[in-house]
Amino acid sequence: MNQSGQPKQAICPSSKCQEGALLLGIVKEDGHIDMLHRPIAIDKDFVGVASQGRLPEMRFRFANKCIKNGCKQWTGTRCGIIDKILDHVEQEIPEDDLPPCSIRPECRWFNQNGADACKVCPFVITDVTEMEG
Repeated sequence: MNQSGQPKQAICPSSKCQEGALLLGIVKEDGHIDMLHRPIAIDKDFVGVASQGRLPEMRFRFANKCIKNGCKQWTGTRCGIIDKILDHVEQEIPEDDLPPCSIRPECRWFNQNGADACKVCPFVITDVTEMEG
């Protein structure tokens, strides 16, 4: 809840590179994402520069407001993408410390699936083809 007693806006931890989004992390060569200690709000200049070359979503991880029914991944009650990812994790997820995260309290995936979502999150690279139209 925020200070006015309203529920906090859920944040999607796997969003497109667009003005107003938050930069959460950088994709390393091995596909693992180094999460930033604090998210950085991105502007149209960043979007313009990041859009040159490979898709920005293949190089960076972005977050933005969860748009529920406006997203192809929304099932009507929850985000379907993290459920699909967790269904495909064949190995036991270790019970060690959670990776650092600057959006955990508002994160749609964490609030939906708890620590299990956090443990796979640094390995998720956003597929913008799944987000289109």
